[in-house]
Amino acid sequence: MVCLRRLEEYAKENNIPIMESDGIEYLTNYIKKHNIKNILEIGSAIGYSAIKMCLVNNDIKVTTIERDEKRYLQAIKNIEDFDLKNRINIIHDDAFNIELKDTFDLIFIDAAKSQYIKFFEKFKNNLNNNGVIISDNLDFHGLVNGDYENLSRNVKGIVRKLKNYIEYLKENKEFSTEFISIGDGIAVTKRK
Repeated sequence: MVCLRRLEEYAKENNIPIMESDGIEYLTNYIKKHNIKNILEIGSAIGYSAIKMCLVNNDIKVTTIERDEKRYLQAIKNIEDFDLKNRINIIHDDAFNIELKDTFDLIFIDAAKSQYIKFFEKFKNNLNNNGVIISDNLDFHGLVNGDYENLSRNVKGIVRKLKNYIEYLKENKEFSTEFISIGDGIAVTKRK
């Protein structure tokens, strides 16, 4: 069996963001506890979280979207190495170009931080009635609730967009959100 640690090391060596260990543990436990079977992931990177989610149970299927070609190709290789190509459907495109008819038990948002509101709006109708949207990186390495004034314009912009997303979730009339301080900050959002 291929080793997940190898993927974690590859991600670290190549500066590819993957979920922090306690964050991915929370996510996989949530999937197991709530008997989630059908997952949409926005932002595959190298396929690490899609593989981890699939390994929870043999009847879980993941559709995952990645726009970066190099990461997409690495994800395909990793998915094949874990013999999960029948259960993980990876799409190489920008998520905003994708129109999905399927509905999902879980939508996992872990892509461009500045686009979280747009991802949420675009894919919320693909959520089953009792489904959940989980968003990662809401603390953004402690910067969202910390001092970020001395950082680059780009990073300030990301932090501002994440703060806007958090407000958007808090004020959303259709959904309610629980914010969990684990990993790099997770939001668990369900229809009211």
